[in-house]
Amino acid sequence: MRNPLLRFTGAVLAGTFLTGCSVNAPAGPAAASSSTPTYRLTPRPVRPGERPIDAAPVTDGDTRFQVIGLRTGLSEFVGSHGEWQAKGQYVVVRIVADNPGRTNSRFDAKRQRLLTADGTAYGVDRFAQAIKRQPDTLPLGAEVRIEMDLWFDIPKTAKVTAIRLYGDPPLGVGGTTDGATVPLP
Repeated sequence: MRNPLLRFTGAVLAGTFLTGCSVNAPAGPAAASSSTPTYRLTPRPVRPGERPIDAAPVTDGDTRFQVIGLRTGLSEFVGSHGEWQAKGQYVVVRIVADNPGRTNSRFDAKRQRLLTADGTAYGVDRFAQAIKRQPDTLPLGAEVRIEMDLWFDIPKTAKVTAIRLYGDPPLGVGGTTDGATVPLP
C-alpha cells in the first residue's frame, strides 16, 4: 500500500456515494409519506398602525383569499400627491388573492364588501383605491398570487365585524359567486 490515507479517503467517499446522503431523512414508513414541500418566504414587519390578522384562507369561485392585515379608524391618508380626509373613517384590509387553477380568473375590487355590526355591507372607496394605487380590476393568471389593500370609507361609529370576498366563477360557469366571509377582530 503506497498511500494508505488516499485509499482511506477513497473508501469513505465511495461509502458516502453508495449509501446516499440520507443522514437527516427519516427511515421507515414516515419517509414514504412525506408532505408537499412549501415555499419559505421571508417574514416582513407589519406596517405601522396595522394589526396582523391570522385568518385561514377562504375560497370563492376560482379565487383563494387570505386576510393578513387590518387598519381601522383612519381619519385621513396621504397619497403620492397629497392628503385626503375620510367622510367617516377609513378601514384598510390587507389581503392575499391567488388563483390556484389552470385558467385565468379576474379580481374585481368593486365586488368586495366590508361588513359592520349593524348588518351594513360597504363597498370599497374607489377614490381611495385609486389614490393609494391599489388595483380596481386585474387578471389573475393561473397560479398567480397578489397582495393588496382594500380601502373602505365607513361611518366613524361603525364597528367592523367581517369582510366578504368575491372571486371569479370557474371557467364555463356563468353568473356570480356567493362570496366567502372572513370574521375580523
